[in-house]
Amino acid sequence: MTNWIELLNDFKTKRVPIALVTVTKCLGSTPCVVGSRMIVTKKKDIFGTVGGGKLEFLAIDEAIIAINENRIIELSYTLGPEFEQCCGGKVELIIEPMNQSPELFLFGAGHIGVEICQLLKDTPFQVNLIDSRDGWLSNMEFEDHVTKCTVSINDFKTFKDAVHWGNNCYVLVMTHDHTIDFDIIVMALQNDTKFLGLIGSKTKRVRFHNMLINELSIKEGMTNVVCPIGIEIGGNSPKEIAISVVAQLLQEHYKG
Repeated sequence: MTNWIELLNDFKTKRVPIALVTVTKCLGSTPCVVGSRMIVTKKKDIFGTVGGGKLEFLAIDEAIIAINENRIIELSYTLGPEFEQCCGGKVELIIEPMNQSPELFLFGAGHIGVEICQLLKDTPFQVNLIDSRDGWLSNMEFEDHVTKCTVSINDFKTFKDAVHWGNNCYVLVMTHDHTIDFDIIVMALQNDTKFLGLIGSKTKRVRFHNMLINELSIKEGMTNVVCPIGIEIGGNSPKEIAISVVAQLLQEHYKG
C-alpha cells in the first residue's frame, strides 16, 4: 500500500512540482473507488492509479495542465464507448497542483526589507531574508514565514546557492551597497525567476542598464528587471514603500 503522506512529504522536501489526482465520486460500474489516488510529475512519472485505461491517460494530461497553470482542476467522466470501456459508470476527480508556492528571496535587511517581510505574513509567500553583514540579522525576530540567511560577499557562490531558482522564484534586490546590488542582478539574470525587482531610481536603472550592455555584453540590459519597484500609490516612508512592493508581488502572483 502506498504511504501517501511520506511520498507527498518527500516531493515537498525536494521541491518537486506535482499534481495529486483524487477520485471524489463514483457512480455505477467504475474501474476505481472513491479515494483512489495518483501522483503525476511534470515528466509524467506516475505513482498510484485512478483505474488505468483512457480515464487515467486523460487524467495525466489534465494533471500536467494543472501543474503548468498552478490551478486546481475538477473533472467528470462518463465511461462510455468513447473511453473504450463498457462499464458505463461515472467518475469525478479533483487534481491539485502542489509544491508551487511563491518564494521570495529578499536581498537586504534594511528598513524596507524588514517591512516587506512583516507585510507578507498570511500570504502565499515564503520569504528568505538574505544579508551579507555579519551579525546584522541576529537580533531580528520574524514569524515562521520568514527564514533568515547570512551570506558572504567574499564567496559569491553563497549568494547563488541561497536561491531556489525557477518559476516560483521571486527576487528583490535592496542591499546597502550598489555594487552588491549590481552583482546580484547579474547573477539573477543568468537564472530563472518569476519576478526580479531592484530598488532604486530611474537613474540607477539607466546606469545598471548601460553597465550590463557595455561591460558584460548582456544585450537585454535591464529589460527583464523591474526598477523602480512597487505600484505607484504615493508615500515615501519605509512601510508605505513596502506596501507598494508587496502589492506588486501579490499582483504578479495572482495574475498567473
